[in-house]
Amino acid sequence: MVELAGPWGYSALLDSPNLLPTELGREIAGRAQEADVRVAAIRRPGRRRHPEERRWRWALADARPGHESLRWGEVDGPVGYAEIPLDGSAGSPGAEPLVAVCAHGKHDQCCAVRGRRAAGLIADRYPEFTWECSHLGGDRFAATMLILPHGLYYGRVDQAEDPAEIVTRYTEGRVDERSLRGRSSYSSAVQSAQHHARAVVPDDRIDAFAPLSVVERDEHVQVTLEGPRGPVEVWLRETFSEPIFTMCRAHAPGPVRQWELIEVRADP
Repeated sequence: MVELAGPWGYSALLDSPNLLPTELGREIAGRAQEADVRVAAIRRPGRRRHPEERRWRWALADARPGHESLRWGEVDGPVGYAEIPLDGSAGSPGAEPLVAVCAHGKHDQCCAVRGRRAAGLIADRYPEFTWECSHLGGDRFAATMLILPHGLYYGRVDQAEDPAEIVTRYTEGRVDERSLRGRSSYSSAVQSAQHHARAVVPDDRIDAFAPLSVVERDEHVQVTLEGPRGPVEVWLRETFSEPIFTMCRAHAPGPVRQWELIEVRADP
């Protein structure tokens, strides 16, 4: 995550020349791609800083289960972002989570309207945790949110009775199953299996239902998860939805890949 405290273009890194020269943005994005690191822009919710007051903070998260960590640093200007080591050797360890709510209006208007509202509500309780961020994906689930370092993706957080309560649960080591979309370090099949397992075996711990195996059959996928009372087996079938609009700015509907539940088996 790199702080770009100002208006973003369609691509925060490539189309925001008042904050980041395009060639520099390409260099930063290229380095991240080579290191298999995803990069996004962040800024604080609310009033935009005067250019002379801008800060250039960055955060590097490791979301792998068992390796969760968050390191913070600050550079003198945007050029410094291209010099940050991406191996976790720079910066200082952070003890608090990073809560990133997509508010990237130039990418999709829904994110601006719903995301900014959600970010503001969360920032009222957790001002130090909360950032607006650039495109996260899954615009049809706006407002979308990512909590690091565990890499938990949430959707439609603006529709929650209290969006900040999702963050409170995170600080307690729990997920909010009502709006949880999945965990970034797991495959889509495992994320779907965990969703269905939680519906059958109540367990809202962040690390519950760790994957034990994923076996691809001819017509389905069998995912075995570590349940509180023994293995939980989930059978899924890959399908495609009816055509839907995947974002506010979409001009035509299209199908999206999804996992259809066949069966869940768990010890009583």
